[in-house]
Amino acid sequence: METKNIKESVIFPGKPSVVYKAWMNSKKHGKMIGGSAKIDPKVGGKFSIWDRQITGKTLKLDPRKNRITQEWRYEYEDWPKDKPSIITLEFLPHKEGQCRLEFSQTGIPEKYANEIDDGWKEYYWEPMNKFFAS
Repeated sequence: METKNIKESVIFPGKPSVVYKAWMNSKKHGKMIGGSAKIDPKVGGKFSIWDRQITGKTLKLDPRKNRITQEWRYEYEDWPKDKPSIITLEFLPHKEGQCRLEFSQTGIPEKYANEIDDGWKEYYWEPMNKFFAS
């Protein structure tokens, strides 16, 4: 299976630690994306988002650096269950009152890479901007 990677940098209102904590909190994660989220907020903890459309587990948490690494798998029929992608999020200080997210996702099946890249923008970055601005 051929794979692709995504790398993005996104600016959000809010402190890096606040955005980091919201990502790992079921209730806040759901509110910031406008969907469902169940997250066990520890290394090895499993999660499901959008009613199990996305599933995975947390591989690394570094609250000092506001850095998260997770396995992510989208529920496409032909996406092998034993080949999740890996996302890394690092929430960094930006201008006052802002956070810069350095994001990467590796191991995306090539045929889904564009759709997933668009999905991050539509279902995460835009709603998160609105959530943290309010």
